[in-house]
Amino acid sequence: MKKLLLVCLSTCFFLVTNAQEKTMKLSLKEAISFGIENSYNTKASKNDIKAANQKVWETTATGLPQISGTVDYTNWLKQQVSLLPAELVGGTAGTFEPVTFSPKQNMSATVTLKQLIFDGSYLVGLQASKTYLKISKQANEKTELLTREAIINAYGNVLVAENSMVILQGNIKILEKNLHDAKKIYENGFNEEEDVEQLEITLGNLKSQLNSVTRMKDIAYKMLNLSLGNTIETPLLLTDSLDSLAEQNTNLSIIANDFNVDNHIDFKIAQNDRESKRLLVKLEKSKALPSLSAYVNYGAQAYSSDFTFFKTEQNWFNSSLLGVSLNIPIFSSLQRSSKTAQAKIALETADIRLEETKQRLTLLAENAKSEYQLSIENYGTAKKNVGLAERIEKKQRIKFFEGISSSFDLLQAQNQLYTQQQTYIQSMLEVIAKKATLENALNLPIKQ
Repeated sequence: MKKLLLVCLSTCFFLVTNAQEKTMKLSLKEAISFGIENSYNTKASKNDIKAANQKVWETTATGLPQISGTVDYTNWLKQQVSLLPAELVGGTAGTFEPVTFSPKQNMSATVTLKQLIFDGSYLVGLQASKTYLKISKQANEKTELLTREAIINAYGNVLVAENSMVILQGNIKILEKNLHDAKKIYENGFNEEEDVEQLEITLGNLKSQLNSVTRMKDIAYKMLNLSLGNTIETPLLLTDSLDSLAEQNTNLSIIANDFNVDNHIDFKIAQNDRESKRLLVKLEKSKALPSLSAYVNYGAQAYSSDFTFFKTEQNWFNSSLLGVSLNIPIFSSLQRSSKTAQAKIALETADIRLEETKQRLTLLAENAKSEYQLSIENYGTAKKNVGLAERIEKKQRIKFFEGISSSFDLLQAQNQLYTQQQTYIQSMLEVIAKKATLENALNLPIKQ
């Protein structure tokens, strides 16, 4: 019996330990670092970089030597017949003799080497592929910045849900005691039934809110897992508190940072878009240039009435050829001119978009600074107001049970307290979220 008990206890301990090992403990900094490496979006963007590298080599290889080989085998099921004047083979003049000029079967093998010598489109294509690689790398950087912001918001939403639950549970506990005391007073005839019913309504509303927040917390954890690149059911334990994060992110010195639009990732992406349009113009112009290529091949061919091609006595006839091809565009009915004109228009549009991006990013940076400063001010106000609301509610509660205040006055004080509590929690989240938005607007690097 003792052995069985020990086995059961050991098994339970193992299961508990194993479950704890599977739970991810994450601070916000650790969550950001983990998400940058493992989120679905960053993994996809890193694959895009790998694909872009392969695209660069694909384009480069177009201008390198290309070797191909062919093997052909033919077997005449019914051979083609040609007619010869009969007198050439000793026949009657004026008649024809059917003959076949080749054996029934033949096989040939050829190896060809091709080399592009000059092609303007190829040179532009090389530049375009490198620009494409740069765009992919910049897109990955942008994805990482957005991932950071998404994780910060998701992490904060989980903490908001947890804090809301704690506050609601505390409010429910106090209200349940108030309701119990109010019922006792009513039973002794010192207050009205309406006072008890009013407290019951408020208690019912709080319990309903708690149920809603409980469900929201479950969704918030799943959203955080999704942002991190986990399965949505992965157990998480967040080690940072909402209060500590709000204090850590309350730093007005960041507003003093100078905004340099040239270093912003969105501006760099717009510049590369403009560069791709410039290369398109260059490409269309290059199509009017001649292209030059050369090739050399070597082959062997054999003929036989039977399949004897792999026997040593089979005769093979060798051949080789060197060729140079020069392609000169002469007239395209102004098609090339039209394409070049379209490319130039696209380049002009890219210039317009580049200037618009510059102005928009500058405005976004100023707006993000303003909203971050406002969030800090609101946080300070909410922190003060929640303390005042707690004192007011406590005074009204005392007055109510002393019979010098109505249930309506207590209800107003309670609703005011509950509203200020939620405002305070949201103000902390706003500070954290607006700081993340400002960091992206200023294009501050990710610190891991």
